[in-house]
Amino acid sequence: MKKYSSLILGALGLAALMSGCQPKSKTTGNGALTSNAAERVYVNPGEHDEFYAFISGGFSGQMSVYGLPSGRLFKVIPVFSQDAEKAWGYNEETKPMLNTSHGFVPWDDAHHPDISQTNGELDGRYVFINGNNTPRIAKVDLSVFETTEIIEIPNSAGNHSSSFVTENTEYVVAGTRFSVPVPQRDMPISEYKGNFKGALSFISVDPEDGGMDIKFQLLMPGFDYDLSHPGRGASHGWFFFTTYNTEEANTLMEVNASQNDKDFIAAVNWKKIEEYVNNGGGKKMPANYAHNVYNEETHTATSTMKKEVLVVDPTEVPGAVYFLPTPKSPHGCDVDPTGEYIVGNGKLSADLTVHSFTKMLAAIESEKFDGDAYGIPILKFEDVLAGTVKSGGLGPLHTEFDGNGNAYTTFFISSEVVKWNVGTWEVIDRQPCYYSVGHLMIPGGNSRKPFGKYVVAMNKITKDRYLPTGPEVTQSAQLYDISGEKMELLLDFPTVGEPHYAAGIAADIVKERSKKIYELSKNKHKYATTSDADVRVERNGKEVHVYMSMIRSHFNPDNIEGIKVGDKVYFHVTNLEQDYDVPHGVSMIGANTSELLIMPGQTETFVWEPKQVGVWPFYCTDFCSALHQEMQGYVRVSPAGSNIDLKWSLGE
Repeated sequence: MKKYSSLILGALGLAALMSGCQPKSKTTGNGALTSNAAERVYVNPGEHDEFYAFISGGFSGQMSVYGLPSGRLFKVIPVFSQDAEKAWGYNEETKPMLNTSHGFVPWDDAHHPDISQTNGELDGRYVFINGNNTPRIAKVDLSVFETTEIIEIPNSAGNHSSSFVTENTEYVVAGTRFSVPVPQRDMPISEYKGNFKGALSFISVDPEDGGMDIKFQLLMPGFDYDLSHPGRGASHGWFFFTTYNTEEANTLMEVNASQNDKDFIAAVNWKKIEEYVNNGGGKKMPANYAHNVYNEETHTATSTMKKEVLVVDPTEVPGAVYFLPTPKSPHGCDVDPTGEYIVGNGKLSADLTVHSFTKMLAAIESEKFDGDAYGIPILKFEDVLAGTVKSGGLGPLHTEFDGNGNAYTTFFISSEVVKWNVGTWEVIDRQPCYYSVGHLMIPGGNSRKPFGKYVVAMNKITKDRYLPTGPEVTQSAQLYDISGEKMELLLDFPTVGEPHYAAGIAADIVKERSKKIYELSKNKHKYATTSDADVRVERNGKEVHVYMSMIRSHFNPDNIEGIKVGDKVYFHVTNLEQDYDVPHGVSMIGANTSELLIMPGQTETFVWEPKQVGVWPFYCTDFCSALHQEMQGYVRVSPAGSNIDLKWSLGE
């Protein structure tokens, strides 16, 4: 115990030293910028970046879109957190997207985006991302760059080894980090060992419309399931999950969950389990979880509470799950483009462990087991080991691949990206990061076909890299050119929130599918006002519904009278524009939600509950024309109980 504590203190001391004492300026030497670095990341006015990078926002709950190589921020996509800029989670249409079994939860911890694939190659249809705190998986439709579906994950806590997709996007996985009682119940925490379970959820994705549904949950031993990646090529049909806390400790985890020399990578044959389930296997368990879907035609989300989930005991499906011993407290679990090699990034290991899928199959065939854990066979370490990357660095976390036979691994404690050869296991190059790098991303690096031009390192600490902004400073990404034998640092750029992971794709795959407007003729919103003939104001008791249109540069109606204190006024506003890049906004003084930002052809709703008598203005919040300032109107509010009738001007 004392020896291990000394190891921790030494590592932390080295981390502090590395993060505080590395070079501060762009000097010559290892990791320095070359004289033409600015040219290589510069994108001329009117030209496009080569890649999109979708970077998780961590504790912001959102996902951000950057261009590569420029590092320019294009968009923040609201996912799990409210966003006043776009009224996400504030307007009546999107509030249901943030519904959960715990009620309305307008925040989460967004970690790992992954792009949909076809035949193992990125297809640019969707990005999936996990909510870590309240277990959820979201789907972002890349035709509109908006979140269109969120499904809550029951029997889970700390939804960390998510959201990674199979080769044809048959499934998105959601693996629990914190094992919990399943089903949840009141029990002593000290009885954790043997009683808590870790759920690995396999969420099916409809090949036509991308609709998600929990196909089955695999109830695993009560370890912590950290990260995961799918098999590909020969290993298609398998999924690999790192585990730690195989000790099943429940307190002082930094010591008690780090006793074993080896933890496990769980190899899951999801094809075998799928067949078992399709033939009637598994057991339906009562559950309570939200499934939230945004309909593009109605421009409205609905939330449905699901009441059961299918669970599978791995011991009832022989040959479905095996444990691969992996040193030590492995974090990242990464599969190379061929599907042959599975890399276990052991945070507390001095070396990097690489397993062989072929050797794994051979060991299974010959039943070379080294005991079991809760009935799941443990393969012998030597029988599945492909090779070891020696002395790569300190604190390995994540690995991605360039498609040219090379791998790139981040080392958190020694703050560096290390390039090594897949097959010889020899280190080729290393470059420092500023500072304390976590994940890294190569566009397409989690697929059969990486694009292999750049690597993005996502750093936890920036210290002196940017202008100071008080105690809280931005976090950072760094762009390296990996087209040559040696990596070359090109660019730093600040990021939104804490960037845990990113997914990158060639822009040409995505941008031609990008929708420019919503066609008014296809607007099926319940309260759409698709022409001036539909404009009206209606009262139903204390509820008032305003059916409003907007177009450069006026609202219709723009004067409303007969509203009373105590009314609940619904503004249903339709943007009549059918021209690309002409959104309109609307904000009402006293509204306690947010503005609306409405795209061409779209309808959105906000609620206003006036509490004061007077004449109150509303206006367009998004600059739309030379007469933007004139795009305004008034609502007259009279005392409760007054007999003033509703009237409004039609702007004619």
